[in-house]
Amino acid sequence: MRTKLAAIFGLALAVAGCHSPSVNTVQNAQPTGQRSMISDSRVVSDTTLDRRVGVVGLNTAMTAGGFLKVQVELLNRTRSPQNFNYQFQWFDVNGMQIGVSQTAMVGDEIDGAESKFISAIAPTEAAKDFRLKLLLGQ
Repeated sequence: MRTKLAAIFGLALAVAGCHSPSVNTVQNAQPTGQRSMISDSRVVSDTTLDRRVGVVGLNTAMTAGGFLKVQVELLNRTRSPQNFNYQFQWFDVNGMQIGVSQTAMVGDEIDGAESKFISAIAPTEAAKDFRLKLLLGQ
């Protein structure tokens, strides 16, 4: 009888020791900062980088001043860091490129198996469309 009682008591202690407190999280049912993600073919990537780093989503918005803002989420499909270069190109309502001299390539890095956001704001209110070029970095 004592052995059974000791076994039950030991089991009760083991179960109580393994119990971890639950974590409650609270969030709005209608978050104010909802992303409006769209799939888009305006992203151009070289084939080597595309196998390693892919576009998860793309979001556009207008700033308070009336400028087009673009945010792109990238995902590193590998386990190692990847260097890449990117360039946003801007176009007016007629499809004419704007600010050719202002569109320099930007070097960046994304950690292995991580996601990262890159974003840009159009250089002028006349920019109504864009293209993103992604190239493998050195």
